[in-house]
Amino acid sequence: MAKKQFKTESKRMLDLMINSIYTNQEIFLRELISNASDAIDKLYFKSLTDDGVQLSREDFKIEISIDKPNRLLKISDNGIGMTEEELDKNLGTIAKSGSLQFSAEHETDEHDVDIIGQFGVGFYAAFMVADHVEVLSRAYGAEQAYCWQSSGADGYTIREAEKESVGTEITLHIKESTEEADFDRYLESYSISSLVKKYSDYIRFPIQMDMEHSRPKEGSEGEYETYTEHETINSMVPLWKRNKNEITPEEYEKFYSEKFFAYDKPLRVIHQKAEGTTSYQALLYIPEKADYNYYSKNFEKGLALYSSGVKIMDKCADLLPDCFSFVKGVVDSEDLSLNISREMLQQDRQLKIIARALEKKIKKELEDMLEKERETYEKFWKSFGLQLKYALYSSFGGERDMLENLLLFTRASDSKLCTLREYRDAMPESQKYIYYAAGESAQKLALLPQSEAVRDKGYDILFLTEDVDEFLMQILHAFDEKEFRSISGGDLGLESDEEKKEKEEKTASNKELFAFMQECLAGKVSEVVLSAKLKSHPVCLTSKGAVSIEMEKVLDAMPNAQNAPKAEKVLELNGAHPVFNALAAAFSAGDTEKTKQYTELLYNQARLIEGLSVEDPVAFSNAICALMQ
Repeated sequence: MAKKQFKTESKRMLDLMINSIYTNQEIFLRELISNASDAIDKLYFKSLTDDGVQLSREDFKIEISIDKPNRLLKISDNGIGMTEEELDKNLGTIAKSGSLQFSAEHETDEHDVDIIGQFGVGFYAAFMVADHVEVLSRAYGAEQAYCWQSSGADGYTIREAEKESVGTEITLHIKESTEEADFDRYLESYSISSLVKKYSDYIRFPIQMDMEHSRPKEGSEGEYETYTEHETINSMVPLWKRNKNEITPEEYEKFYSEKFFAYDKPLRVIHQKAEGTTSYQALLYIPEKADYNYYSKNFEKGLALYSSGVKIMDKCADLLPDCFSFVKGVVDSEDLSLNISREMLQQDRQLKIIARALEKKIKKELEDMLEKERETYEKFWKSFGLQLKYALYSSFGGERDMLENLLLFTRASDSKLCTLREYRDAMPESQKYIYYAAGESAQKLALLPQSEAVRDKGYDILFLTEDVDEFLMQILHAFDEKEFRSISGGDLGLESDEEKKEKEEKTASNKELFAFMQECLAGKVSEVVLSAKLKSHPVCLTSKGAVSIEMEKVLDAMPNAQNAPKAEKVLELNGAHPVFNALAAAFSAGDTEKTKQYTELLYNQARLIEGLSVEDPVAFSNAICALMQ
C-alpha cells in the first residue's frame, strides 16, 4: 500500500489552507457535517428513482461519537458513500468538490435536494484540530469499502476495509492541547453539541450523539447520578423555512429572544421568501429598544447569513445599509457564491441583489407601520429615529428617497410628532416656508421670542431638539419645493411691502444708534437691526450665514472645539417696544454711558434667551443693580 501524494498542490499549499484560509478552528465540524449532509442528499435523490435504496427520508441521519481516552472524534452518515476512485479523486485533490460536480450533472430543484458543499477544501479543515484523519466509506451499490488515511501534507493512503452499511465514517485523532490552543474541548460532548447548535442547527437531517445528564439518585436523598441519552442535537427545520401561516406570534418572539438574547419584544416581524433572479429566505425583526451599545463605536451591525441552513457568518454587515443597522435577523440563500473557506463571502452580484431587496422591504414595512400603526411607529422612532437622521446626514442627502418620508419632528401647535408631509399638507396657502426652531427641548423652544411673529400668522413650527437636526435641514434644504427656514435666521418672509417700507424708514432714522451699539459690543455681533420677528419681547439674538447659534453650541461641545466655526450673530430689536423707545431716547439725549449700559444689558438678555452664558456675570449683575437704584 504505497503512499500517494496530493495531486494539485504541495505540502506548503495544504499548510497554507489549514493555517491561513480558515480563521476559526471550530468551523471544522461545520464543514464535516455539511459534507455528510451532502452525501445523504445524494442518496435521497437516488432513492426517488431507485427502489434498491430501501431508505425513507426519516431513516437518514448523521452520528457523532467521542472516544475521550483515545482522543477520537467520529462523524458518520448513511449517505451515498464513496468508491476507491472517488476517495482518491475527491480527497486526494485539493479543492475538488464531488458536490459541485453532482449539482452540475443533476437538476435537483424539483426533487427537494439541497447540496451545500461547493468546494472540496472544507474537508481539510479537519487537519486544524486532528493530526491524523481516517475516512472509511462504502459507496451505494458496492460490496467493498475503502479507508482513506492521512496525517497531513505528506500524502495519503487508500486501502480495502470492512464496513457493514453504506455511508461514510470520518475519524479524527484530536491533537494534544497546547498553551496556544485548547483541543481537549473537541472531546467534550457539551462543546460539540454547542458547536452543532451554533453552525449546523438547521441541517435538514438529524444529528445525533450521546449526551450526559444528571438526575437524583433513586433511594438516596441529595445524591445525583450521571446517565447517558442518545439525542438529536439539531433543530433541523429553521423557523424561516416554515410557512408563515404555521407560525404563531409566540414562536416568532421566542426565536427573537433566544437567537438575539433580546429582552424586548419586536415591534414588527418581517418574514420573506423571495424567488427569481436570486432566491432567499429572510426572517427580520425591528426591535422595540436599541441595544445598550447601539449608538457607540462598539456596535456591530449585520444579519446572520446562512447557506442552505449552514451558518456562514454571525453578522454580515453588507446585507444592511447603515440607516437600517438596528434590524436583527437571518438570511438564508442557496444562490450565494462562497469562496473556498465559506467564511469569507465574495462581494458578488447575488449578495448585492439580496441587500437591495431587503433595504426596500424594510423601508416598505416602516412606511406601513407609520401609516397603519402610528403609536407603534412612534415607539420605534423614539429608539431609532436618531439613526435615520444620522444616516441621512452622513450620506449628504444620498439616502433622501429612502428616509425623507420616515422622519418625524415635534410641531409647536400641539406638541405631537408629525412627518414633513403632514406639516406640508397642513400649511396655509399663504405660507412660503417650512419654519423650524432648533434648541435643547421643545418646552424651551416654545418660549423663544423669535417664534411670535410666525405663530401670529397662524404658521406652525417644527421643533428640532437633536444635535444633528439643523445640519440635516441644511442638507435637505427643502421639502416638496418649500424651503426650510429657521426662526432664528434671517428673513422669514413675513412682512408685507408696507411693513418693510416702515422698517426701512425707522432703520434709516436710527442708523447712528445701531452703529454706536455695534461699536459698544466690540465685534460680539455683526449687526444691530430692527426685527420683524418680535411682538412682545424687546430683543433677540439671531444669526446669518451657514452656522447658526445652535450649530455653534454643538460644535463647541465637540473635541478640539477651539477651531470650530462660530455663528455670525445679529442683535435684533423690537422697534415697537417701550425698551427701544427708552434706548433711542437716551442716545438722542447724548447719554452715551446709559446707551452703552442698555446695549450691554439687551445683548446679555438676548444671550440668556438663546441659552448662552453671560460673558461677564458680575458686570451684568452690577448693571441691573445700577438701574434699580
